Amino acid sequence: MSSVEQGGRRTRLSPEREAELYTAVLELLGEVGYEALTMPGVAARSRSSTATLYRQWGGKPGLVAAALMHRSPLPDFSDIDTGSLREDLLAMTLRVLAIAPEVRKLMAGLAHAAMADQDLGTAMRAKFAQPGEVAVQEALRRAEIRGEIAQGHPAGQFAGHLLIALTIVLPSLDGRELDAAYVAEFLDVVLIPAFRG
Repeated sequence: MSSVEQGGRRTRLSPEREAELYTAVLELLGEVGYEALTMPGVAARSRSSTATLYRQWGGKPGLVAAALMHRSPLPDFSDIDTGSLREDLLAMTLRVLAIAPEVRKLMAGLAHAAMADQDLGTAMRAKFAQPGEVAVQEALRRAEIRGEIAQGHPAGQFAGHLLIALTIVLPSLDGRELDAAYVAEFLDVVLIPAFRG
């Protein structure tokens, strides 16, 4: 459990207090960006000790990733099994798009910072990219079993990355939110035909 120090002893951090701390992290992230965000800055904004932040989250990458997950947890894809690869991927993608737009914008910005910060990259992959990639690969495995796509089709190694780019990066580049029709067109024109090639 998370804790803070009060009067020289450790006390549990209440859910409300933890939420306040995560809010402070995301506010600072939006104001100054990842590179300029500091643990002392977060401590000052959240009225916490820097030592406590390091003890609980290990450092800036872990704290930022945890704050993003708290604000908008990664969707659960475990119930998606429509019997169609296209429909599985469409349902997964729309669930990611349901994540708060401001959080997806922060995630897109952090993708650049992660190229220079190995620890951030590791934290972001573990918290966000890998669970989504596992779900996509499971959908592809089911499609292979059904005979819908060829076993071990080379397009499979790119599917998860393309969907991350579609849901996280493209809205930031275009400056507009995607809708179900756009996602369906992307699948029909780009991704699903790749598995038929």
